[in-house]
Amino acid sequence: MTAPARPPITRTKGEQYVWMTSMGLAIGLLMVVCLLWLIVSQGVAVFWPADVPQITLRAGVKNGLNDASVIGGEIVKKQPRAEKDGEEWQLFVANRDAYGLSFKYVNAADIERVEFPPAVLVIERIEYGDAIGLPSFLEIQGGEKIAATDAAFATRLAASVQEADARRRTIQQIEKGQIGDISAEMQQLKQRITNAGKRGGAVTALDERATALQTEYEALAARASELRAEQAGATLGYRLLTGEERTMPVGQIVHYYPPNALGPGDKLGLFLHNLWVFLSDEPREANTEGGIFPAIFGTFVMTLLMSVAVMPFGIVAAIYLREYARQGFFVRAVRIAVNNLAGVPSIVFGVFGLGFFVYSVGGTIDQLFFRDTLPTPTFGTGGILWAALTLALMTVPVIIVATEEALAAVPRGAREASLACGASKWQTIQNVVLPASSSGILTGLILAMARGAGEVAPLMLVGVVKLAPSLPLDFSFPFIHLDRKFMHLGFHIYDLGFQSPDSEAAKPMVFATTLFLILLVVLLNLSAILLRERLRRKYATGAF
Repeated sequence: MTAPARPPITRTKGEQYVWMTSMGLAIGLLMVVCLLWLIVSQGVAVFWPADVPQITLRAGVKNGLNDASVIGGEIVKKQPRAEKDGEEWQLFVANRDAYGLSFKYVNAADIERVEFPPAVLVIERIEYGDAIGLPSFLEIQGGEKIAATDAAFATRLAASVQEADARRRTIQQIEKGQIGDISAEMQQLKQRITNAGKRGGAVTALDERATALQTEYEALAARASELRAEQAGATLGYRLLTGEERTMPVGQIVHYYPPNALGPGDKLGLFLHNLWVFLSDEPREANTEGGIFPAIFGTFVMTLLMSVAVMPFGIVAAIYLREYARQGFFVRAVRIAVNNLAGVPSIVFGVFGLGFFVYSVGGTIDQLFFRDTLPTPTFGTGGILWAALTLALMTVPVIIVATEEALAAVPRGAREASLACGASKWQTIQNVVLPASSSGILTGLILAMARGAGEVAPLMLVGVVKLAPSLPLDFSFPFIHLDRKFMHLGFHIYDLGFQSPDSEAAKPMVFATTLFLILLVVLLNLSAILLRERLRRKYATGAF
């Protein structure tokens, strides 16, 4: 017997398009993964301590920095020479105050010898970026001079740096804390004295308080000056890898380490230390040094304020459009307008926020409640409140559309069952429809937070600044300062990449800041996703 013939294999019509779309999805995912890998690898590398070689060039070849044939610094990358044969190394030579630049290219063919001196130090300074060199001596107050070859040199240098760090923190506490509070109170007193004089009132008590504050201010300023003078008391002598001898006050040193003498465990510990400093410190040197804590805090607070502002308006508008409004031309026109708003460029919302929130609403608030401080504006200038409301206005279409879709997904039978039990329409919406659609509403919030947290253009008009002296939340009454300007991670990236005086040196910081912006957005989204899943499990029933 012969086996029956198999029926011919027929392909479903349009199957090739399914494969094409799957390939598009795979390519898109691959691009996203590659982008994230680039950001993570470049961002994490900023905090890992690299070895510092000292390079001796061939006879007759100069380093391009001075007349020496020796150069040194961290190897940033190795690449083929442009339009020439061979390879070139890019070195981070640091010592910007000595060389006038931070990076230098060296032709690999000109290199005769590469050494890694164990005594070389990488010194993070308050100004002029890092310094790299070999320590020569430490001169402390009183004229005592300790050579780098002395056994007590390392201990005395560490103690001097710790003392300088403690003084620096005391100076910061005096100037930003105590003197800052006194200056703010003196400014208010001056305005009150001026207003009392215009009304013909008594100003004796106000004058006495102002005099007392001025005396306290001068005492604190004198104390800060004394501490600054002590910061210049100890001096570190060091020799650059190019051979020049230089000195620096120990008070300028933030941190130092010997990269070539560190083992894997030591480097890991220093990596974690650098990471923590980057997350917890304030920026320095035009944002190219220091940390990003104010930018992280400002982004987080602004995003929360935006979420609190956008949710009620978006949900109420969606409920009216879906549950109460009679479907017709007007409702269709409103939906078209909402969809069009989602495509408006963000800078347009920034201009609107500047004109409406800052000038109109903020100016009116100043006229009604802060007349004594005029012409200095309180709410009539950019601040975190107006930035949050501007982004809320920009993201409200996302909430409306997501909420409408979630409300429409609630089965009709659940609504009719509630109405049949005697519940009113609002009771049905409140107790049945909204709980059942809460996961979809939170999906809209997640999308809105992801978009709002990364926006930069509108914030540049309504409150974000390069460096904010005070956080929008602190321990000074009224604790939440909605009128204050703030820092933002997105604007910080823009400032580093395009406004930095040394864009090449700031490039690693751009990747690091971008990495933490992505992590912050992911953290906020994960929190909303966990809340959404909890609500979905809570209100999940067979009817839904």
